[in-house]
Amino acid sequence: MRILIIEDEEEIANFVMQGLRSERFAVDWAATSEKGLMFAKVNPYDCAVVDIKLPGNVDGLNIAKALRDKGKTFPIIILSAVRDPQVRIRALNLGADDYLTKPFLFAELLARVRALLRRGKAVTGTTLAVKDLTMDTLTHMVTRAGKRIKLNRKEFGLLEYFMRNPGTLLTRSMILDHVWDTDVDQLTNTVDVHVSFLRRKVDRDADEKLIITIHGYGYKLQA
Repeated sequence: MRILIIEDEEEIANFVMQGLRSERFAVDWAATSEKGLMFAKVNPYDCAVVDIKLPGNVDGLNIAKALRDKGKTFPIIILSAVRDPQVRIRALNLGADDYLTKPFLFAELLARVRALLRRGKAVTGTTLAVKDLTMDTLTHMVTRAGKRIKLNRKEFGLLEYFMRNPGTLLTRSMILDHVWDTDVDQLTNTVDVHVSFLRRKVDRDADEKLIITIHGYGYKLQA
């Protein structure tokens, strides 16, 4: 899953990015509202975390409004040192989904991100399940038919994207957009290599193969 951070304070941005990446998320960071809006325009994000005070004429509240005006529907969490209920109300009215005051615990931000990612989907709690394959997004434990599968950070993110979209054809560009950040070279066979490694771990000892190649298009996880 891919998250956009719009935050001008580098220390806070690094704190949030490090935590999210340790939880298997792909993360892009923009230090200005202009860069953040540009990123949101060209990339399909699953969630955005936006600081309310940013340099320039566009603050976090107006970013939320601009994103909604552009038809972006992914969840938006506003970060702010302001505890004024009226500001919180304005943020929600302008399109934000949540409002978290600074200073904050990363664990709380992570819980809010996960809650928003579950919204509107047939997912409850922290467990994803497709046939005999299960994933706990909180403990990062993955099992197939009760046997634990050890995955690295990128393999976990890739499998999570598959499991949140079972039975759906996922093209290579869709996978790159949601599992990798902007630094990846999209001209390489990165996706194919990582899917190959993941398939060996998920399907190697199973009679039924779950990760299917759709030749000329991409991949899907059998529902």
